[in-house]
Amino acid sequence: MKYPHLSLQKANEPYMAEMKAVAAEVIEGGWYIRGKYVARLEEQLCQYLGCRYAVATGNGLDALRLMLRAYIELGVMRPGDEVIVPSNTYVASVLAVTDNGLVPVFVEPSADTYNLDTSLVEQAVTPRTRAIMVVHLYGRACWDSRLKEVADRHGLKIVEDNAQAFGAVSSVPGLQGAFHTGALGDVAGLSFYPTKNLGALGDAGAVTTDDKALADVVRALGNYGSAVRYVNEYKGVNSRMDDLQAAFLLIKLKYIDEENRRRAVVARAYTESICNERILLPQAGESGEHIWHQYVVRCAERDRLMRYLEAEGVGTLIHYPIPPHKQQCYREYNALYLPLAEQLAHEVLSLPMSSYLTEDDVHEIASVVNRFA
Repeated sequence: MKYPHLSLQKANEPYMAEMKAVAAEVIEGGWYIRGKYVARLEEQLCQYLGCRYAVATGNGLDALRLMLRAYIELGVMRPGDEVIVPSNTYVASVLAVTDNGLVPVFVEPSADTYNLDTSLVEQAVTPRTRAIMVVHLYGRACWDSRLKEVADRHGLKIVEDNAQAFGAVSSVPGLQGAFHTGALGDVAGLSFYPTKNLGALGDAGAVTTDDKALADVVRALGNYGSAVRYVNEYKGVNSRMDDLQAAFLLIKLKYIDEENRRRAVVARAYTESICNERILLPQAGESGEHIWHQYVVRCAERDRLMRYLEAEGVGTLIHYPIPPHKQQCYREYNALYLPLAEQLAHEVLSLPMSSYLTEDDVHEIASVVNRFA
């Protein structure tokens, strides 16, 4: 394939020498889990995002699960309470809710942003609602004044799934005045899965918040429920970041803004070069609002487009072919009719997207897309 959807080898090439050097430092240092590199990463995440606390976790799903579990341990939520979630998201967003005995309430996305349609949120609120989960899907920030007003009016927490949008900013300030996704709501779960804009070389995640009590419980829960060694206050789990992954992330964090700027250049070149009436292009939003984790187009004949592009040497992926409420693991929700989420699942297609793509690469891919008929 001339243009694979993503080559992690190419994506990591600019950082390879630094990562090899720091790997040797970690190995020689002899402390491999929750050591000085993890502590340094947590500190720098707070500095970058503009939040007070960060807790490194084993992966992104654990981050989401642990932050909701912490609310339960603190008495803010209890099993059976409802969490509003977007119907157009990766299943992990919903898994974190149901894993804690909470009930997902699906709300349709905006046709313009593919993110949660905040104009529909309030009508989904019931006496059992405790939180609104926003997912910054594909790298675009999901945040506005209306969301804040609804949460304030009903006394709801706003929890962020920031797995895909590290570095994105909102023009509307968050609850504590920050502008970066991951510091907009009450708490956020981050993923550093290798394919992310800020990606580790294995699984890794983090919880970010301004709530010290919440951060303390999350940290204990991820350490077998223990804040003091061999004293287990909670029935916890093992979800701790390796120092090796933290060391890699510290290197890549230095370059994340430049990484996202280059992705914006690639996205703009796609938007300016693709001209095909069969294909709907994504919207960038305001400056910095989209960091282009994925460049997702829509096509009524998506599967035929995908086969055509593959035959022409252009790799693509579908994010995501089955919405959560239609997954077999959620049979209890299969009868729900959420037309826009279901339509998107049949139409979306992600083109190659990475900072290593050149202008010539983009123009060649665009020319192939333009010939689709």
